Amino acid sequence: MKIWKLVIPVLIAAQALVIAPQASWAGEKTVTDDTGRTVTVPDRAERIVVLHEPLLGVPILDIGGTVVGAYGRTDDGKVLTAVNFVTAVLGPDAPQPKSGIGAIGTIDLERLRALHPDLIISTEHDRDKADQLSAVAPVYLQASSTGEVYGFSSQADLARLIGREGAFETRLAEYRARLDEVRAVLPESPQAKTYLAIMVSDQVSLVGNMSGLVQAVEDLGYTRAPLGEAGAASGLGSTFAVPLSSEILGRLDPDLLIVMKSYAEADRDETAIRQRLDRIMPGWERFMKPAREGRILFLDSAPVATPTVASAENFLDTFEAWARH
Repeated sequence: MKIWKLVIPVLIAAQALVIAPQASWAGEKTVTDDTGRTVTVPDRAERIVVLHEPLLGVPILDIGGTVVGAYGRTDDGKVLTAVNFVTAVLGPDAPQPKSGIGAIGTIDLERLRALHPDLIISTEHDRDKADQLSAVAPVYLQASSTGEVYGFSSQADLARLIGREGAFETRLAEYRARLDEVRAVLPESPQAKTYLAIMVSDQVSLVGNMSGLVQAVEDLGYTRAPLGEAGAASGLGSTFAVPLSSEILGRLDPDLLIVMKSYAEADRDETAIRQRLDRIMPGWERFMKPAREGRILFLDSAPVATPTVASAENFLDTFEAWARH
């Protein structure tokens, strides 16, 4: 799964544009983005365009922000990617960006300008596009995979950027209350217990630190199991997945093993995950200790993958149902 392979393959369309001055706002502030650029932005951004919807758009929508456009959607707002992360994470009734900003691989500056954004947010991987996009609106580059991002910490950063700190604190309080509810029904405390989360596709990957899933499972009290001689942990950073060999997979023995299938695939339920494991490692149910002892949680990756409170809550819902059985 490469939601977390974050370099967006964008080629800004060559267009002859008359560069109009950016709009002014009732209030503004000067901030430093995660690449060290100084940017003047509205105190409270109301017309935001994002270049990465799962990492940036969903966190903003989760705290009540307004995203008017997003890379990866058509001009009428239909999703061009395999998963609609807004509905997968926030539910079918959640507000969605109503427009895209060009076909996959291209940003249409005229289309972008027509949305009248007051702020454009992208990841640090789009630094080379910042100057061109700044002709339309201020551009803020948010860290996403530099090893400095954990759980839904980037959502807190975005809340401060767009002036929605209070909304984030409300969501955080709701999450903490839900966390207490789930802890209360567990047969035993997860404190001092270990976990690992893996993704199975054509290969097996170890899930990194940047997702609501990781935030929630560690807030419950689990700690990431050491891989010992496997040595893969040194490459975790905050990207979503790190390759893991089948040999190492067979030796994994955390107290909780979370297994998911790539969000890019249509079938992501338990049956599909089991079938993929059968292909990767025939006989896994017999020789993997967590499988023999019922310590595997099969999980749909899409609802828990984003760095949001909502993804953390989605994990808690599934974990509670699993723990009650």
